[in-house]
Formats: sequence, structure tokens, C-alpha cells
Amino acid sequence: MSDKSSNDQATVKQQGAQANGQGEQFDWSDSYLLGYIPMDDTHKEFVELVNAMKQASDETFAAALDAFEKHAVRHFNEENAWMKATDFPSMDCHIDEHAAVLASVQGVQAMEIEKKLSVGRGLVTALEEWFPGHADYLDSALAKWMVKQSFGGARVAPVVLRRNPKMSETEVVAKPR
Repeated sequence: MSDKSSNDQATVKQQGAQANGQGEQFDWSDSYLLGYIPMDDTHKEFVELVNAMKQASDETFAAALDAFEKHAVRHFNEENAWMKATDFPSMDCHIDEHAAVLASVQGVQAMEIEKKLSVGRGLVTALEEWFPGHADYLDSALAKWMVKQSFGGARVAPVVLRRNPKMSETEVVAKPR
């Protein structure tokens, strides 16, 4: 097979993947770490499931959406329960935001398949755009609150160790003297 033919097939495959919503991945970043391990673990799963929807074919998108909805129900119920159990000061706004996202997901689930695909792929993009800000503002405040509560209300803050994504692996390895 010629190089031109190989390149043409790769281009067609990439264009087909992008048409199916498959493009660049929605990658986990250490910048999403908030220092409350149960929340960080749930957020990693959130990113994985959004990415699964993004990479899903038209045939598998509905199943990926259903898996995400199950996660979102559990994820949001868990955070909502933490807020209620500890009387989190900003709980109403946070719970309302969870409810709005879940209503959007469930609204897409209820659509006919053709509309579900087009609107659902837009939902995936919206979730990618929504999550970093939600984590930075609302969830970071909740994570700090939960860490403080776990120490009996003491003035403590979560400690988060993040990798420097700009640092190459060779810079991390200690050089012999």
C-alpha cells in the first residue's frame, strides 16, 4: 500500500471518528485533584465516563450515556449527602447545579435515538466545559469543608500534591553526581 493511500485512510478514519464525537480525549488532569480522596476518585470516574461517551460510536452512545447517568446519580447523591450531613454553607446552590446537570442528562436519555445522538454529543461537550469550573469553585469548597469536618472542625486544609505536566520524565529522574 502506498504512503498516500495509508495517509488517506488515516484521514478518513480520523474524520469518521470526529463525526462520531470521537476527537481529542477529555483527559484527567492533576489540576482536578481537590484533596478529599472520595471526591477525587469519583471525579476520575466522571472524566472516564465523559470520555467514554465522547469516544462512543453511534451504536454504543446510548449505553455510554446510560452508564454516565448511573454514575451521575450516585456521584451527585453522595456529594449532596455530605453537604446535608455536615450542614455545608453553600449547599443549596451546589445541589441545584447537580440537579440541573442530571435533568439535562435524563432529558437526553428520553429522546428518540437520532435526536439523542446529536443532542447527546452536544451534552458531552457541555460536560467537558462545565466540569473544570464546577470542580474549581463548588467542589473545591466542599472538599476543603469535608477535610475540615474530618478533623473535628479544626482549621486545616487539604494537601494536594500535583505532578508538573510540563516537566519531562528525564527531569524527574535524579542525575548521578
